[in-house]
Amino acid sequence: MSPNLKIYFAGSIRAGRADAELYDCIVKKLGKYGTVLTTFVADPKTTATSSEEDGAKTDKEIHDRDVKLLEECHAIVAEVTQPSLGVGYEIGRGVAMGKRILCLYRPQPNKILSAMIRGADIDGQFVTKDYKEEELSGILEDFFTKVLGRDSKNSLDWKTYEPM
Repeated sequence: MSPNLKIYFAGSIRAGRADAELYDCIVKKLGKYGTVLTTFVADPKTTATSSEEDGAKTDKEIHDRDVKLLEECHAIVAEVTQPSLGVGYEIGRGVAMGKRILCLYRPQPNKILSAMIRGADIDGQFVTKDYKEEELSGILEDFFTKVLGRDSKNSLDWKTYEPM
């Protein structure tokens, strides 16, 4: 594990919580690579109307907390199967900040991933992967090894890491 690597996980909250169990699986796998700053996204108790873990209650408090966490992170992993304005906003802010980003999408009949996500691939910075749940471990290992330069067994002093 790279203890100094900070990972921002993004997933739908207000747009639907049907994938909360999957988010939990992803967050647990991400823990091999560093500290996940947004574990509350995977918590099934987090709902569109619930208070969130650190006491943020107003929309402004939630926004400001999440932007601060985006600024603090080294990488963003977003599950984008459930369309969410908030997740799209977080991804856009991450691009503007030069963060390394992995978007995960489970193809579905009669659904197509937004061109604004699929078309944003930037080698070495923004990666979009279609996946099945059993492929997650390999996709994460590939992202953290190729894009961030470290696997789950090697550490890196992330204080010297510079975004693109």
